[in-house]
Amino acid sequence: MNSKPSNAFVAASWLALLAGMSAFIIGLWNAQMLLNEKGYYFTVLMYGLFSAISLQKSVRDQLEGIPVTSIYYGLSWFSTILAIGLLTVGLWNATLLLSEKGFYAMSFMLALFGAIAVQKNTRDTRGVANNTPEVPIS
Repeated sequence: MNSKPSNAFVAASWLALLAGMSAFIIGLWNAQMLLNEKGYYFTVLMYGLFSAISLQKSVRDQLEGIPVTSIYYGLSWFSTILAIGLLTVGLWNATLLLSEKGFYAMSFMLALFGAIAVQKNTRDTRGVANNTPEVPIS
Protein backbone atom coordinates (compact mmCIF):
# COMPACT_ATOMS: atom_id res chain seq x y z
CA MET A 1 0.00 0.00 0.00
CA ASN A 2 2.95 2.29 -0.55
CA SER A 3 2.17 3.29 -4.11
CA LYS A 4 0.83 6.65 -5.13
CA PRO A 5 -2.45 6.57 -7.09
CA SER A 6 -2.22 7.54 -10.73
CA ASN A 7 -3.24 11.02 -11.79
CA ALA A 8 -5.96 9.49 -13.95
CA PHE A 9 -7.52 7.69 -10.97
CA VAL A 10 -7.29 10.81 -8.80
CA ALA A 11 -9.01 12.85 -11.53
CA ALA A 12 -11.66 10.17 -12.09
CA SER A 13 -12.35 10.03 -8.34
CA TRP A 14 -12.82 13.79 -8.07
CA LEU A 15 -14.98 13.74 -11.21
CA ALA A 16 -17.16 10.99 -9.73
CA LEU A 17 -17.58 12.89 -6.47
CA LEU A 18 -18.37 16.22 -8.15
CA ALA A 19 -20.62 14.65 -10.80
CA GLY A 20 -22.61 12.69 -8.22
CA MET A 21 -23.00 15.61 -5.84
CA SER A 22 -23.75 18.11 -8.60
CA ALA A 23 -26.31 15.90 -10.30
CA PHE A 24 -28.06 15.17 -7.00
CA ILE A 25 -28.13 18.84 -5.94
CA ILE A 26 -29.16 20.15 -9.36
CA GLY A 27 -31.88 17.51 -9.44
CA LEU A 28 -33.12 18.72 -6.06
CA TRP A 29 -32.98 22.35 -7.18
CA ASN A 30 -35.17 21.62 -10.19
CA ALA A 31 -37.50 19.17 -8.45
CA GLN A 32 -41.15 19.96 -7.91
CA MET A 33 -41.22 19.05 -4.23
CA LEU A 34 -41.65 20.90 -0.98
CA LEU A 35 -38.66 22.61 0.59
CA ASN A 36 -38.70 20.24 3.56
CA GLU A 37 -38.44 17.27 1.17
CA LYS A 38 -35.49 18.89 -0.57
CA GLY A 39 -33.90 19.48 2.82
CA TYR A 40 -34.39 15.83 3.75
CA TYR A 41 -32.67 14.57 0.61
CA PHE A 42 -29.86 17.13 0.91
CA THR A 43 -29.25 16.15 4.53
CA VAL A 44 -29.20 12.46 3.61
CA LEU A 45 -26.61 13.23 0.91
CA MET A 46 -24.34 15.13 3.31
CA TYR A 47 -24.76 12.47 6.02
CA GLY A 48 -24.03 9.74 3.50
CA LEU A 49 -20.86 11.41 2.28
CA PHE A 50 -19.58 11.92 5.80
CA SER A 51 -20.43 8.39 6.90
CA ALA A 52 -18.83 6.82 3.80
CA ILE A 53 -15.59 8.73 4.38
CA SER A 54 -15.65 7.74 8.05
CA LEU A 55 -16.21 4.10 7.11
CA GLN A 56 -13.36 4.13 4.60
CA LYS A 57 -11.05 5.66 7.18
CA SER A 58 -11.91 3.18 9.92
CA VAL A 59 -11.59 0.18 7.59
CA ARG A 60 -8.26 1.45 6.30
CA ASP A 61 -7.01 2.18 9.82
CA GLN A 62 -7.76 -1.41 10.84
CA LEU A 63 -5.98 -2.79 7.78
CA GLU A 64 -2.89 -0.73 8.59
CA GLY A 65 -2.88 -1.74 12.25
CA ILE A 66 -3.97 1.64 13.57
CA PRO A 67 -6.22 1.13 16.60
CA VAL A 68 -9.92 1.73 15.93
CA THR A 69 -12.46 1.21 18.67
CA SER A 70 -15.12 -1.32 17.88
CA ILE A 71 -17.84 1.23 18.72
CA TYR A 72 -16.49 3.69 16.13
CA TYR A 73 -16.05 0.95 13.55
CA GLY A 74 -19.59 -0.28 14.15
CA LEU A 75 -21.03 3.24 14.07
CA SER A 76 -19.27 3.90 10.77
CA TRP A 77 -20.90 0.84 9.21
CA PHE A 78 -24.25 1.63 10.81
CA SER A 79 -24.18 5.25 9.63
CA THR A 80 -23.37 4.32 6.04
CA ILE A 81 -26.09 1.68 5.93
CA LEU A 82 -28.50 4.09 7.62
CA ALA A 83 -27.83 6.84 5.07
CA ILE A 84 -28.49 4.43 2.20
CA GLY A 85 -31.58 3.15 4.01
CA LEU A 86 -32.91 6.67 4.61
CA LEU A 87 -32.52 7.51 0.93
CA THR A 88 -34.21 4.24 -0.03
CA VAL A 89 -37.18 4.83 2.28
CA GLY A 90 -37.48 8.43 1.13
CA LEU A 91 -37.47 7.47 -2.54
CA TRP A 92 -39.79 4.51 -1.98
CA ASN A 93 -42.42 6.80 -0.48
CA ALA A 94 -41.82 9.77 -2.79
CA THR A 95 -44.33 10.77 -5.43
CA LEU A 96 -41.68 10.86 -8.14
CA LEU A 97 -41.43 9.13 -11.47
CA LEU A 98 -39.50 5.88 -11.38
CA SER A 99 -36.84 7.46 -13.60
CA GLU A 100 -36.42 10.30 -11.11
CA LYS A 101 -36.05 7.86 -8.24
CA GLY A 102 -33.38 6.00 -10.19
CA PHE A 103 -31.62 9.27 -10.97
CA TYR A 104 -31.40 10.22 -7.28
CA ALA A 105 -30.30 6.71 -6.27
CA MET A 106 -27.55 6.53 -8.89
CA SER A 107 -26.23 10.04 -8.30
CA PHE A 108 -26.20 9.35 -4.54
CA MET A 109 -24.23 6.14 -4.98
CA LEU A 110 -21.83 7.83 -7.43
CA ALA A 111 -21.21 10.59 -4.88
CA LEU A 112 -20.55 8.02 -2.13
CA PHE A 113 -18.15 6.12 -4.35
CA GLY A 114 -16.38 9.34 -5.29
CA ALA A 115 -16.05 10.41 -1.66
CA ILE A 116 -14.53 7.06 -0.69
CA ALA A 117 -12.12 7.11 -3.65
CA VAL A 118 -11.04 10.71 -2.99
CA GLN A 119 -10.40 9.87 0.69
CA LYS A 120 -8.41 6.79 -0.33
CA ASN A 121 -6.34 8.74 -2.84
CA THR A 122 -5.65 11.52 -0.35
CA ARG A 123 -4.49 9.02 2.23
CA ASP A 124 -2.38 7.07 -0.25
CA THR A 125 -0.73 10.24 -1.53
CA ARG A 126 0.08 11.46 1.97
CA GLY A 127 1.30 8.02 2.98
CA VAL A 128 3.75 7.90 0.09
CA ALA A 129 4.90 11.45 0.82
CA ASN A 130 5.49 10.59 4.50
CA ASN A 131 7.49 7.43 3.65
CA THR A 132 9.75 9.12 1.09
CA PRO A 133 13.14 9.85 2.54
CA GLU A 134 14.16 13.46 2.27
CA VAL A 135 17.27 14.20 0.26
CA PRO A 136 19.31 17.06 1.66
CA ILE A 137 19.98 19.91 -0.73
CA SER A 138 23.64 20.83 -0.92
